[in-house]
Amino acid sequence: MDRKGYLLSLVEKKNELRHIALLPAGFKDQLPSMAAHEAFIVQAIIEQCEAYGYERIKPPLIEFEDSLFNGAGVSMTENSFRFMDPVSGKMMGIRADMTVQVARIATTRLAHLERPLRLCYSGEVLRVNPDNLNPDRELVQVGAELIGPNTVTADLEVIQIALDALKRLGTRNISIDITAPALIPFVLKSVGLDPSSSQELRGALDRKDIKAVESLAGDNALLLGNIMTTAGAWEAGIKRLRELTLPIEVEKIIDRLENLASLISSENDIAEVTIDPIENRGFEYYNGIGFSFFSRGIRGELGRGGRYSLEDCSSQSSCGFSLYIETLLRALNEPAKKNRLLIPTDTNRKTIMDFHAAGWLTVNGLGDIIDERTEAERLGCSHFLRNGQVETTQIIE
Repeated sequence: MDRKGYLLSLVEKKNELRHIALLPAGFKDQLPSMAAHEAFIVQAIIEQCEAYGYERIKPPLIEFEDSLFNGAGVSMTENSFRFMDPVSGKMMGIRADMTVQVARIATTRLAHLERPLRLCYSGEVLRVNPDNLNPDRELVQVGAELIGPNTVTADLEVIQIALDALKRLGTRNISIDITAPALIPFVLKSVGLDPSSSQELRGALDRKDIKAVESLAGDNALLLGNIMTTAGAWEAGIKRLRELTLPIEVEKIIDRLENLASLISSENDIAEVTIDPIENRGFEYYNGIGFSFFSRGIRGELGRGGRYSLEDCSSQSSCGFSLYIETLLRALNEPAKKNRLLIPTDTNRKTIMDFHAAGWLTVNGLGDIIDERTEAERLGCSHFLRNGQVETTQIIE
């Protein structure tokens, strides 16, 4: 083969390898550095949950549709991958949210346990459509659920665990936005509008589209517009809400909102506490408070959570949170790398174990090494072992 033919062959092989490596939109390979960073973040969050007495569970990636899309899971029906199980002949779904799986486990496999029940989890979820801020369709979800009492104290515990986990990871300038997803349905019902048949109006409220609200709400546009203006700093927003004439059910929601916001704002290192009584997107199955975490200068949410019923018309309630690993990977610096030590292939096992116990990572040379320093640099090692002594790859002048 002449040189031209050889070069053409290399190009064709390169193009073939590119084709093999092509992944569907929204999916990617996690290479060593990023995979290690992700594992570090997940483990830190889980350890923080466990420190508060939460026990880890591991739901399956796939379930039958009748369980995966039951209760709160209905909201995930349109965004879940589905297929026929060749064994049972039943339709199955790949989870798009682990929260609904935790709810199922709590009400079935763990129904016999006393409440409150504290559970935490981590794992991949797949979604048909990415959200507006994140193109990924394979996501890592990690969080916790407190199942039992429907109280401000329980809400506060869940939020504090999430905040502690974010602080442990080094997140700065954390703010929290508290929502009240049940508020607008009560208001709409009180003025004679059926919340279930007012989806267009609900969408306009979510978008904060005042012109659309005015055209859709008629005589109720002024009231809804006034509620929209309460979004922002929690103290000023609560004050404006108190000045409006609202149903008694809404007054109770406002009391809960104020109590929780006041308790959270007492945290010295919280940058800001805001409220948004209108916001509903992403909180469709929540019937209590909802909340989202942000960090100044970081695009997108760090995580979110809130309170919901475990089953339709059930007296069982849960409050939980999920932190978004993809956002945290952008927001946080990678942890300091451990020292990597190149060792000769004939190094005895005890010496290797002693290095591991001291926190070193060891890389076996797998053969005769002529120049230890050069080989250590080639293999990405910070140090090498020569004649039983540890030496650095950096030349000190």
